[in-house]
Amino acid sequence: MFEPTAFFNLEDSFVASFFVECHYVWEVIGHIETHIARLVGDGQQILGEVMPGAYLGKRPLFIAPTAIIEPGAYVHGPAYIGEGCVVRHGAFVRENVIMLPGSVLGHASEAKNSLFLPHAHAPHFNYVGDSILGHRVNLGAGTKLSNLGILSEKDKQTGKRPSIKLEVDGQTFDTGLAKMGAILGDDTQTGCNAVLNPGCVIGARTLIYGTVSLRKGYHPPDSIIKLRQNVRRIDRLDS
Repeated sequence: MFEPTAFFNLEDSFVASFFVECHYVWEVIGHIETHIARLVGDGQQILGEVMPGAYLGKRPLFIAPTAIIEPGAYVHGPAYIGEGCVVRHGAFVRENVIMLPGSVLGHASEAKNSLFLPHAHAPHFNYVGDSILGHRVNLGAGTKLSNLGILSEKDKQTGKRPSIKLEVDGQTFDTGLAKMGAILGDDTQTGCNAVLNPGCVIGARTLIYGTVSLRKGYHPPDSIIKLRQNVRRIDRLDS
């Protein structure tokens, strides 16, 4: 149910390399930093276009040829930004972000410890934390992938937060992750202002309608997830 191939097309060997030895799809989230070290090393290789007004931090960075960093964007790093990627005006690439070819982080959007598979887009006012976006995923404007539960206080003795657990068909899956946003399978889309709460695992080709606040757990592929609202119109009476 939770093997990576159930969510993503891994025929491309480079894409598949991120999921080697991952029995559960969420395991890659804990290894993103290691993958960046493998791909980038300790230095910076800036081959793409960094437009005037963009800012690059001093941490390890790889920006591929044909990638574009627009004015007002801040790439803090460490980060790997692949061919044809665009980091748009006002975007913030925090630590440990991998953007594979053709992916987009858009205006006023922020990503942290996340993997964008090819042509995944978070184009407008999005937060992507500790998450995986599959091929051709598109987040509607204002979509937030929340990564930390409101009740996940640190233990006073250990200083650690509890890990996120998923309940599926009476079985408990401990992700081992204190911070986990969402995993969106290939071709999944969200509508505007959707909020995916920590621990959402969403199958491929799923549509999540705008303004939905989706609870953690497993949501099967080829689903349509709607919020039902009753909108009522009444006459406006003059006072």
